Amino acid sequence: MSAITGWVDFAHAAGAPDPIGVMTSALAGRGPGGEGLWRSAHAALGHRSTSTSSTQPLATNGTAGSGTVVTYAGRLSNAQPLRGQLRSLGREFTHDGSGGDAEVVLRAYEQWGEECVERIEGSYAFALWDERREELLLVRDRMGVKPLFYAPMEQGVLFGSEPKAILAHPLFTPSVDAGGLRDILSIARVPGHAMFRGMREVRPGCVVRVGREHRPSERTYWALRAGEHTDGLDKTVTTVRELLETVISEQFGPGGEPPASLLSGGLDSSSLTALAARTASGLGTGPVRTLAVNDQGADGTSGNDDHLYARVMAEHAGTDHHEISLAGLDLLDPRLRTDVLAAYDIPINKGDQYASLLSLFRAARRHAPVALSGELGDDVFGGYNWQRFDRWVHTDTFPWVAEGRSRFNGMATVFDAGLLAKLDLAAYEQDCHRDAIAELGVREAVADPAEARHREVTYLALTRHARVLFDRLDRLGMAAGLDIRVPFADPRLLAYAFDIPWSMKSHDGREKSVLRAAVRDILPEQVAMRVKTPYPNLRDETYDRVLRERLTAVVRAGDSPVLPLLSDGLRHGAALDGVGRPVLETALQLGDWLKTYGVRVEL
Repeated sequence: MSAITGWVDFAHAAGAPDPIGVMTSALAGRGPGGEGLWRSAHAALGHRSTSTSSTQPLATNGTAGSGTVVTYAGRLSNAQPLRGQLRSLGREFTHDGSGGDAEVVLRAYEQWGEECVERIEGSYAFALWDERREELLLVRDRMGVKPLFYAPMEQGVLFGSEPKAILAHPLFTPSVDAGGLRDILSIARVPGHAMFRGMREVRPGCVVRVGREHRPSERTYWALRAGEHTDGLDKTVTTVRELLETVISEQFGPGGEPPASLLSGGLDSSSLTALAARTASGLGTGPVRTLAVNDQGADGTSGNDDHLYARVMAEHAGTDHHEISLAGLDLLDPRLRTDVLAAYDIPINKGDQYASLLSLFRAARRHAPVALSGELGDDVFGGYNWQRFDRWVHTDTFPWVAEGRSRFNGMATVFDAGLLAKLDLAAYEQDCHRDAIAELGVREAVADPAEARHREVTYLALTRHARVLFDRLDRLGMAAGLDIRVPFADPRLLAYAFDIPWSMKSHDGREKSVLRAAVRDILPEQVAMRVKTPYPNLRDETYDRVLRERLTAVVRAGDSPVLPLLSDGLRHGAALDGVGRPVLETALQLGDWLKTYGVRVEL
């Protein structure tokens, strides 16, 4: 766990101690051990880590005004071979191993300049300040597993692992405009958007360059590209298995310590659990710890059967299994919901899921510092209904938007009609969908129209839908002190699986056919053949009733900053029956966000 932040200002002294210190302290949750600060005339960098003796920000030993400094968060998967290559090229590592991955990045920049990003692999975000060039580079990993935000200023830039670092700087005033509200109220997730006006997110696989003579510019160093898949089914299944085995083996500690596994009993998490257990057995370490959630309704009965399948899988793999029970009303605890908002810095529309996950991650952290998540398995291998059925695949918007519209019933009941007309969410989602499709340009590489569309849907899943998944794992995991890793997001696996044709991904008439075939021999039959269910998935009418009561209470109190955004009917007592849970969650979270963060609405 670690975090980065910084401030570059070509007109003033960015090295002033107070702002960078406050910005860095704001990220203490991502690195509770200690912090490091580095300052020069026009740049100040900060770093938080779990270690009480942070070696970052890390600087080269150049003469004054000529060195390079890096602040780095994350984990390189190719640190060892890259370090060996750099040493063979004459680069010296001067920190005796204490510099870790950060020094590998620093020496790689010395050797190859900005092009070093094309040689670095893993999940990471880093900032690199070149004193001689007076230039800052902000770099994010290929899939955007690790976050990195920035805010261009008149003569420089602010940046940080989370928005809260930028918000801590006195020069940044939190506000939201129509664009930010569109992102909050829609189900579209656009890379680069950050909700706060004037703030951006470094897009996955991109480098942002900031220099004295120009405003921030961004270039893409890695992206998914459509190509031809030439392997047959058997070879494809074998390759997927080999790639997964490689990725899982890289998640073990230097002494062979196995990661924990967040186990739902579904195909994705069970696959990772089985592979991790086999790897641990081969290394003579373990057992792997597994954690599952038992969501309970108000009557104490289970809301789903995930935990039952998880038990079967845990027994089959021989794991050290732990189960936590969560009742719907537990997830309404105001303190827990406040913690979720503090972790995110933005409103979310799935309060039950995120509260459940934060509780799970906190429980997991008591057992292990690192855990595997099966997220992205559906996106990669075709597990969602909106990837499989024509009525959602062949739409002019994001397929998950088309499939999920019914859950957003009641927008007009809750939100102001003039606001909704101005935002025009349907048109916005269609525009974002069209831009994403143009970005891929798959029709030039894939001749068959049906296959081309399925490739587009997979691209949308991996570059748009996955943003929500990565964000919730990162923010809530960091808030719990848990390092959550996503093996299915490995770029090597993605680059291969992306081109697998849909006819092969669904060759047995079911979802995730290739993945199932790749791991079926190491799973119990009932787990391998289980129909996909959402995870976590709370079913509790009492929960929805309490949400309606809370929103009604907010309206009656008359002092929430969200009131001008709500409908006249709601302010005059309109009933909330039939309003979808995500709409209720969004309205409540939006009010808390505007108040807690002092956000101005500028329409």
